[in-house]
Amino acid sequence: MKTFYAAAHVVADPNADNGPGRPAVVDWDATMAFRHHLWSLGLGVADAMDTAQRGMGLDWAATKELIHRSGAEARSAGGLLACGAGTDHLPPGAHPLDAIEDAYTLQIEAVREAGAHVILMASRALAAAAQSPDDYHRVYDTLLAHVDQPVILHWLGDMFDPALAGYWGSADLDEAAESVLALMHKHADKVDGIKVSLLDADREAAIRAALPAGVKLYTGDDFNYPQLIASGSHALLGIFDAIAEPAAAALREPGRVREILDPTVPLARHIFQAPTYHYKTGIVFLAWLNGHQDHFRMVGGQEHSRDRDHLIELHRLAAECGVLRDPDLAAARLATL
Repeated sequence: MKTFYAAAHVVADPNADNGPGRPAVVDWDATMAFRHHLWSLGLGVADAMDTAQRGMGLDWAATKELIHRSGAEARSAGGLLACGAGTDHLPPGAHPLDAIEDAYTLQIEAVREAGAHVILMASRALAAAAQSPDDYHRVYDTLLAHVDQPVILHWLGDMFDPALAGYWGSADLDEAAESVLALMHKHADKVDGIKVSLLDADREAAIRAALPAGVKLYTGDDFNYPQLIASGSHALLGIFDAIAEPAAAALREPGRVREILDPTVPLARHIFQAPTYHYKTGIVFLAWLNGHQDHFRMVGGQEHSRDRDHLIELHRLAAECGVLRDPDLAAARLATL
């Protein structure tokens, strides 16, 4: 059976100052309730990822608490949980590789203490410091030697985060793929899979075909996910936050993946249109329309990152593909925008 993770958003406290550059203040009750919603559908939760606004509003203090709380709730629900470990508590810019390894290790320990699976997130600090593929391999060799259970690697393209351009040691994606594949073959026993978010279906399929036996490809392609899942990929997707019910149906009925998920693609492509890194605004907007939270506010003030016309079209596409749980509620909320 496939493994489907929905990368989950956080719900801001609407009564706090969650403006740009301010420390994140989270509505923990609503945030945890949404994770229980995902688990109740049979989906895994990928937490403390870019969908939760890592690097765009969610600071390390709030992230650490999110990991701790989600771990406790996952245990109570018997839910599948994987959490991102990165280096984002370091100040911006380049750092020595030793400091980057130490930063990763600190966050890995926070995830392990929560009882969650580890996702080794792509690191802005490492992208700034690395001079070659060897530097990436040195850091990941150290981290993979440290972990006691297989982890999920994370390749986030620069359309999701421009600071990650050239990840794995080359701006040439063929060379970058060779680099990360060599790493996974070297450490196949420590790698559960890799999340690939390059919005390039052919490249993802080629990487999947070259993986070591038993290592999964988790599609992070929010444009082409139906065809990639149908052809063999597992999933770790931000769009599954927004289309959780169809995603769960596709997980239960693998023979109908294209039939179930293809109608959601126009919505996904709209939410993830350039600049792609602002997709979180659409995810939270749809959660508000669907009654999962009582307001349209985000940490970091990111609710202002998409304009009104974009959000109105999002509502239309969500209605068209049937992901509005209560169309009357959604229409009433849209009217207040």
